[in-house]
Amino acid sequence: MASSWATYRTRERIEDLFLAAGDDHALREAALAEIRHVVGFSAFVWPLTDPESATGVAPMAAVPCPNEVPLVIKARYASRINRWTVLSEAARPAASLFAATAGDPARHPLWDTILRGYGVGDIASLAFADQHGIWSWLDLWREATDPAFSVEELEFLVSLAPAMTLGLRRSRAQQFAAAPVGPKGAMPAQAVLVMDEDMRVLGQTSSASDWLSLLQRAPRPHAGIPAEVYNVVAQLLAKEAQIDNRASAARIHVGGGQWASLRAARMDSPTESPNTPAIAVTIQECLPAARLGVFVRAYGLTARERQALALLAAGLENESLANRMGISPLTAQDHFKGIFAKTGMHSRAGVLALAFGSAAAGESGFVDSAV
Repeated sequence: MASSWATYRTRERIEDLFLAAGDDHALREAALAEIRHVVGFSAFVWPLTDPESATGVAPMAAVPCPNEVPLVIKARYASRINRWTVLSEAARPAASLFAATAGDPARHPLWDTILRGYGVGDIASLAFADQHGIWSWLDLWREATDPAFSVEELEFLVSLAPAMTLGLRRSRAQQFAAAPVGPKGAMPAQAVLVMDEDMRVLGQTSSASDWLSLLQRAPRPHAGIPAEVYNVVAQLLAKEAQIDNRASAARIHVGGGQWASLRAARMDSPTESPNTPAIAVTIQECLPAARLGVFVRAYGLTARERQALALLAAGLENESLANRMGISPLTAQDHFKGIFAKTGMHSRAGVLALAFGSAAAGESGFVDSAV
């Protein structure tokens, strides 16, 4: 652990970095470089998450077992020990594997599946969540020859969480304002991948290759399959095992203000078949209503602001919208003033365009004011 002055300065630099927001990949890279000054680690896994399902997307990782990525993902989802969904509800959103298992890391399925064979020791986990959703989690790995993460190191990570969570949420908001690259073209047709519980691909539709080229590829030898596909499958398995009850689905920004939607589900199987039914992963363009679910959380809208925006998206005019909400038209206007302030837009049409990806989103430019 670094000196108290070095720790203070590192925290200050990270807070300044994340309060300025920016590209999520650049934010994570810079934060890892700073954290390493205070908390040493030999490997890491740092995905973003869909704020509702908490399923991983856009992962960054440097681990000693790239060939085992599908199994690492599956095992990480398969336990409540230091799971990001559990840490997000804890008094302290950071914990170490050794402390959580009372010095017996074999209690976590990741240990015998992967960690023991690659000489990994302790893992420090940190969840990034606020009242609007779960935005990310970070795992820092240490080698077995290194000491376990200390209480002081974990407290340092906890102290970083508020500013980093805000910055990660604001970076997601900026994705809605991303300018289209050239004329907006049609997204690929819906695709389906068929997989088994060991994360092997059994088959796929012809349109799958178009989608896979838009998503983030996993390391070799799994470079053909994006990590997001493994994540939704792992979440389905966790839900079936009653580890977590959130949806096995994720919404992902694929660039230029366009979004994809992934969902995993069990396939029907003939009753005479003794085999476990396969898993179908569906990939398609994210529908407007689904985009709106991320939008309202990324921009930090209140419950009443969300309701007003949803009714506007459904086509209600101001008086009908106010009646449905049980408020006066002037109060409805106040809710939209709050939405305008947070999104940087100046009209209801502009807010809808920003949320749904229309070219009209550029009518006033983006103001980085997600609070």
